[in-house]
Amino acid sequence: MKRRIIIGLMLCASFLGLRAQELNCNVKVVASQLPAENQKIMDDLQTNIFNFMNTKKWTGDVFQPQERIECTLLINVTKLLASDRFSGSITILASRPVYNSSYNSTTFNYVDKDFEFQYAQFQPLDYQENASLSNLTSVLAYYANIIIGMDYESFSPKGGQPFFQKALSIVNVCQNNSEEGWKSFQSAHNRYWLITNLLDSKYDNYRTVYYKYHREGMDNFYDKPDDARKAVTTCLGLINQLHDNYPNSMLEIIFFTAKSDELVKVYGGAPPQEKTAAVNLLQKIDPNNSQKYSGILTGK
Repeated sequence: MKRRIIIGLMLCASFLGLRAQELNCNVKVVASQLPAENQKIMDDLQTNIFNFMNTKKWTGDVFQPQERIECTLLINVTKLLASDRFSGSITILASRPVYNSSYNSTTFNYVDKDFEFQYAQFQPLDYQENASLSNLTSVLAYYANIIIGMDYESFSPKGGQPFFQKALSIVNVCQNNSEEGWKSFQSAHNRYWLITNLLDSKYDNYRTVYYKYHREGMDNFYDKPDDARKAVTTCLGLINQLHDNYPNSMLEIIFFTAKSDELVKVYGGAPPQEKTAAVNLLQKIDPNNSQKYSGILTGK
């Protein structure tokens, strides 16, 4: 697969005798609002989720250790619903390396506030495709496929399709779950809508942007910064078209949550006229970060 070839060239490494799983996932479970006696359960949960994400084989591809996808899960448990039932939020952050640099570009940054699960200390985290054995493992598997899909998408056009299809299958299987986040009517921004929008042809421009932004933009900054910025600007033009047709879409929000800080850096070294044009466009399509983009002009 193209992702494997590109990463291999980017890293210029060949640990031929070593193989690894796809994710290098850091996991942190925070439960400061729970009674102190629940802390051992949360510590055990953190270890269990770490092992689940990092040791399960999610694809049919061979990953070298240095190719693993960098990601973080921050789970904030805020409510004890029953002795073994909890709720809170899960923040998912993933990134991929930029060619010829030590910089990692954020590929996904999302806070899921519909996170309810059942867990008892030392409980195994069982998962089976095409079945929902627990809401906890279904959510984890869903985001594992989103992380991998977004990563592959950044290396080849629609490269994440098979993983997005797996995420959709998880959503379909979980339609009978009592926990929220899986159904269309529960929210305009949840797991259902994220994967539905990613696979909806009317948002194809977003997926085109996602590939071009990383491969024609970010990966070229070392050798051709001016051309790289032009590629990013072209991507913003495509997002502008989406914004005009589908304002405040979930995918648009997710893109700028991941990229707003990076875009300030991208245009920081641009000529004055290019800076002004970029700021005007960014403030139109991403007004929530308008003040941040003003920093492109002031250098702050």
